[in-house]
Amino acid sequence: MTAGFIQDELQALKSASLYRQLRHVAGDQGSTLMVDGREVLNFSSNNYLGLANHPALGKAAINAIERYGCGSGASRLISGNMTLHEELEIKLARLKGTQAALVFNSGFQANTGIIPTLVGVGDVVFSDALNHASIIDGCRLSRAKIVVYRHCDVDQLEDGLKDAPHSSRKLIVTESLFSMDGDEAPLKQIVELSEKYDAMTMVDEAHATGVYEPDGAGLISRLGLGERVLVQMGTLGKALGGFGAYIAGRAALRELLINRCRSFIFTTSLPPAVMAMAIAAIELIRREPERRRALRNNCARVRDGLLRLGYSLGDSRSQILPLMIGDANHCMRLSERLLEHGVFAQGIRPPTVPPGTSRLRITLMATHTSEQIDRALELFASVH
Repeated sequence: MTAGFIQDELQALKSASLYRQLRHVAGDQGSTLMVDGREVLNFSSNNYLGLANHPALGKAAINAIERYGCGSGASRLISGNMTLHEELEIKLARLKGTQAALVFNSGFQANTGIIPTLVGVGDVVFSDALNHASIIDGCRLSRAKIVVYRHCDVDQLEDGLKDAPHSSRKLIVTESLFSMDGDEAPLKQIVELSEKYDAMTMVDEAHATGVYEPDGAGLISRLGLGERVLVQMGTLGKALGGFGAYIAGRAALRELLINRCRSFIFTTSLPPAVMAMAIAAIELIRREPERRRALRNNCARVRDGLLRLGYSLGDSRSQILPLMIGDANHCMRLSERLLEHGVFAQGIRPPTVPPGTSRLRITLMATHTSEQIDRALELFASVH
């Protein structure tokens, strides 16, 4: 086959308003950004607590490089298991209230590696319809039977669990705070079903880590479900301001992943600077709960303002506000119009979200000022 099909594919994407391009972002990841050479208000970042440009993280990274060097040199199972990896894992386990933790190179690598480690051919995995692409790919790689239940529909989930073979392993996988809709999973009901039908539960806390009390531990901890969830996964690159991911759970789970999880075994480990930044971030979120309070206040202010303007935000009560548009072309035109007037609110289209549900994914930060929020709401009013 010649490479001519590539241009055909690109043209098809453009015709369907699904063509994507990279934007050039200069400077740090603050409440304002330099996007394509212009300063704009940043309402499209996962830097929820404003830690990505915090001096304490930068200082920790510099100190780590000076002491440990730039790279880890190898995978964890060869010579890349460094002091900072283990120190970070101890701090993560304490934060999450679990026996142990294990660091991964990214949330995508964690999800695509953990799920195939827990289930395989002959087993069943139950996945929320709006789970992240990394969970979807992890389910596919496992080669287990995949049952997709309607978003947050515990009745349909229970129907699937009833029909699953008793002899198979059963795994329920969900996000706690959904990345594109900003709503919370019914975790208590899910955990109760897992116990009733002898299933394992895996919860992706990527967008909840750092945001929920106590101490930014996540939604699982806030609900008191830590001992009842087998796998807690989260990332270090959103509210914690750095990069990488982790799992938290029982010590035996950690040992199994070290021995069987391909995305952990067969990759060079994260460098010292990344570990040091995460350690510093965990200390910051523990010492400065006011960041979470500021984030909650900003979320409420923007949500109330957008609702007063007549926008639909779904069921979100979090720092992720999906301003529902529907049509992909209309969504991207609105995103570009806002950008022209100084507000960066990224349009999200299929396949990231289901067809017909294109939206502006508005995300709040603890460091947004009242003036910035007022300016953004004025612009949303003018384009409505």
